[in-house]
Order: sequence, then C-alpha cells, then structure tokens
Amino acid sequence: MYSKPVRPVLVVIAHGSRDPRHAATVHALVRRVRSLRPGLRVETGFLDFNIPSVHGVLESLAAEGVRDVVALPLLLTRAFHAKADIPAVLRDAPAQLRIRQAEVLGPSPLLLSALERRLYEAGLTPADKSSTGVVLASAGSSDPEAIAVIAEIAREWRHTGWCAVRPAFASASLPRTEDAVRELRDLGCARVAVAPYVLAPGFLPDRIARGAAEADVLAEVLGPAPEVARLLLERYDAARTPALTAVGA
Repeated sequence: MYSKPVRPVLVVIAHGSRDPRHAATVHALVRRVRSLRPGLRVETGFLDFNIPSVHGVLESLAAEGVRDVVALPLLLTRAFHAKADIPAVLRDAPAQLRIRQAEVLGPSPLLLSALERRLYEAGLTPADKSSTGVVLASAGSSDPEAIAVIAEIAREWRHTGWCAVRPAFASASLPRTEDAVRELRDLGCARVAVAPYVLAPGFLPDRIARGAAEADVLAEVLGPAPEVARLLLERYDAARTPALTAVGA
C-alpha cells in the first residue's frame, strides 16, 4: 500500500533578543505560517537570548524520531549568522537528522510588497509614491555582500514609482537613518517615509525609529506580514527538493 511521504519539519531559526517584543513577533509570524499550511509542522528555535535554542529543538525532534528537517534562517541577508553561526549549529545537530538549510529571506519581491504594505498601513497611499522619498532602513552589517544587497534593493524599489529610495543602516555601515532622511529632504521630496527592513522589534529597530524623528511617516517592522509568511513557505518548498545537499547527511 502506498504511503504518502512525510514532509520535513520546518525549523525557523531566529536571532533572539533580550527585548520580549522580538520573540513575540517571531511567534506571531510562525503562527501565520502554520495557518497558511495547516498540515506542516513548524518549530521555532533561537540562536541566542530566547528559548528554545536551535540545538534544543533539534535534539527534541531527533528524540521523537523525526528524520527530515528544513532549517530556515529568519534573516533578510546572507551575513555572518547565515554564513557561519547557523551552519555551525546545524553541524552539531543529532546525526540521525537529515537537515537542509534554506536560503535567507531576502531579496524577494514579496519583501518589497510587505514593505509597501507597512507604509500604506502607516498612512501613505499608492498615489503618494511619486512625491515620497523612502529610507530603506536596515539593521546593518559588516559583511559587504549584505550591504551591497540592501543598496541593490533600494535601487530596484526606486523603479516602482517612488520619488527616491535611499538605504540606511542602524549599525556597522553608513548612512544612518537620520542622514538618509535629510538627504531625501534636500532632494526635494514632498514627504519622507522610513521603511524598516527588519523582521522584529529590538535594539536596532528602536535606533531606526529614533533616526526617523524628522520623517513624515515611520512604518512598522515587517513582522508577521502575510507576504513574509508566504515567503517562508517559498523558501521551505525550495529547500525540501532533493536537488539540495543535506547538512550532515
């Protein structure tokens, strides 16, 4: 008798934070993912600060007899955590687990849609695009690849009709949010909006918010936006294909 293959468990790997809003937002996003695909088991593990840890989640799954896992970094760029921290954690996973590491979330058209959703929720309308300059405010990274990706996203987003789009960074790189806001004012944009390119609240998103003090509009973080939840499932589906090499298999 034919039996349907068991789908790999999706393990969402979040950074973690001392700020309780971070974990709450991650859990809200995961609940939305579950609602979009009710038959899929989704677990959450944190790299730091919060529990359960990634290692603890993987140990528990192995103890239950789970064999196939897709580990999905809840990250917007391929910086240090995606290149070093997460692979190191997965290498230490129980040997009986076959783990595929999914790609990070960005870049993706779905993220641009989520950014615009947040801007419209903050009071803008599509009719405002041509007169509004947008600061694409990222947490920042010392990884030049990650910085280049943010700059490219800003260039691409500009072509969708905004007056101008400028990248900004809360740490490690320049310009800061407040400097990008002033640059857009100097360009003559009728209004300036700040769109945080971050997934959850915390120390650096708060710094972005302070830098947006002179902006006309400050959007919320991406959080559990429907587009972000759909993107997690896209990354999961891509990673579960046999063409990808399993970590530790």
